[in-house]
Amino acid sequence: MNPVFEMLNHLQQLADMGGPVLLFIAVLILLLWLLLMERLLYYRTRLRRDMAQCIDVWQQRVDRHSRRARQVRMALLSEVNARIDRFVPMIKTLVALAPLFGLLGTVTGMIGVFEAMGLADGGGARAMSSGVSRATIPTMAGMVAALSGLIGLTGIDRLGRRAKAHLENSLLMDDEQALSLSAVSGKT
Repeated sequence: MNPVFEMLNHLQQLADMGGPVLLFIAVLILLLWLLLMERLLYYRTRLRRDMAQCIDVWQQRVDRHSRRARQVRMALLSEVNARIDRFVPMIKTLVALAPLFGLLGTVTGMIGVFEAMGLADGGGARAMSSGVSRATIPTMAGMVAALSGLIGLTGIDRLGRRAKAHLENSLLMDDEQALSLSAVSGKT
C-alpha cells in the first residue's frame, strides 16, 4: 500500500477513536499554525520595511525635541507596534483553548465509558477501554496543540520584543541623542 494512503488510514482510525472533538482540535491546530507562520513571515519580510519607513519619517523631521515631536514619535512607534502585535492575541487565545478542547474530549469520552458500563450490565473491561481511549486521545491532542503553540508563540513574542526595542532605540529624541552621545564619549 502507498505510504501516503497508509498514513491517511492511520489518521482516520485515530480520528474515529478520538471522537468528534478531535476534529475541532485539528482545526484549531491548523488555524494556530497558520497564524504563527503568517507572523513569522511578516517578521522576516515586511517588518524590516515598516521599521525602515518609520525611521525615515523620523529622521526627516527637523524638530525632534518638542512636545509635538514626542507625540509624533509615540504615534510612529504605536503604528508599527500594532502591526508587530497583529494576530498575537488570537494566537494566545487559541493556545489557551487547545487544552480546553482536550478536556471536552475527556468528558465526552468518559460519558461514553459510563454509557458502555450501563449497557454491559456492570461494564466489561472491553466496553470501558474503548471509552477511555476515546477520552485520552483528545486530551493528548489538546495538550500537544497547546505545547506546540506555546513554543511558537514564545519565539514570535521574542522576535516582536526585539523589533520593538530596536525601533524605539532608533527613534531618539534630540535630547536623548545628546545624552547617549555624551554617555558613549564618557565611557571611552
